[in-house]
Amino acid sequence: MTIDMHAHWKPPALIEVLRNRSTEPRIVTNDDGVEVFRTRRGDEPVETAFSDVEQQLADMDAHGITTGVLSLLGSFTWIQRQPLEESLELTRACNDGMGQICSAYEGRFAAFASLPEADIDAAAQEFERALGLPGVIGAQVPGNAFLTLKDAEAMRPIMEVANAHKALVFIHFGPRMGDDWPRVAPDADNNRRRMGTLDMQASLSSNMVTLCMTDFLAPYPDANIQIHNLGGNIPYEMERMDHRCLLDTPDEELPSRRFRESSVYVDCNSFGPHAIEAGIRAYGEDRIVYGTDGTAFGADWTNKALDEANISDAAKQKIRHDNAAGMLSHLVPIAQYGQAAE
Repeated sequence: MTIDMHAHWKPPALIEVLRNRSTEPRIVTNDDGVEVFRTRRGDEPVETAFSDVEQQLADMDAHGITTGVLSLLGSFTWIQRQPLEESLELTRACNDGMGQICSAYEGRFAAFASLPEADIDAAAQEFERALGLPGVIGAQVPGNAFLTLKDAEAMRPIMEVANAHKALVFIHFGPRMGDDWPRVAPDADNNRRRMGTLDMQASLSSNMVTLCMTDFLAPYPDANIQIHNLGGNIPYEMERMDHRCLLDTPDEELPSRRFRESSVYVDCNSFGPHAIEAGIRAYGEDRIVYGTDGTAFGADWTNKALDEANISDAAKQKIRHDNAAGMLSHLVPIAQYGQAAE
């Protein structure tokens, strides 16, 4: 039994809305008569541009994943950063579609809502509405909104909704509306490594510092927070933070203790056995959940990493299922053992 807490999705529920748009991103018929999804990055045939439920279920079954928690794929989060009159329609279509999937396949799927970023009060209202849909257990928000405590202050309306419903907030690497992005120049050498690993992991580390080493979360004891990719590089940076703390601010509580005692969850997406071992040393085995990015390749990688990690079978069971079940079971049904293969 495995619950995938980091399962990205390309929502087919947006197709009809995108057909009616007059500017990119939109769906058009190209000169060859093929319907394509057109963005600033180019064209992709509609038949491959969006996710397929049956294929997703087949991939989940093949890798022992009983419940997948769907979240918007990064390249689709542009819908959140449009002007409100556009983003509200797009995010509602996405959330309604997620709810329909969760209803049709009860227990097999849950979902993080998508929120319009142009107006935080409108975002909070859509969050409230989406939590009434089948299977919606929280919201996905951009990591840039939590790089510092000052940044995070703007997100308090979202946190208040999550706290009131004992819901989740999934903080994922990405820009807010209006941010300069990407931070790594497209023509830089090793662009994908610099952007998709170095910049991403540094940003996630900053998110963890904001949430674990300030009192920002104190007013929200009933909200659950998840950060992906083991919370950045914290498992490897924590000892240096302790050293600098002892040298520079010896009267302060050690960062390692703040991280260890925090309630923030991290997923183990895209990391190997040694990093998972370090994550357990940093946070404890009760704070790590399973993640794959929503791909069969990601599931192969994560399953292999957990199999090879030098941790107890009980810890592996917590990461694969039990920790996530504790986050979700009061919000939505989750699949029982054997349901995946039915």
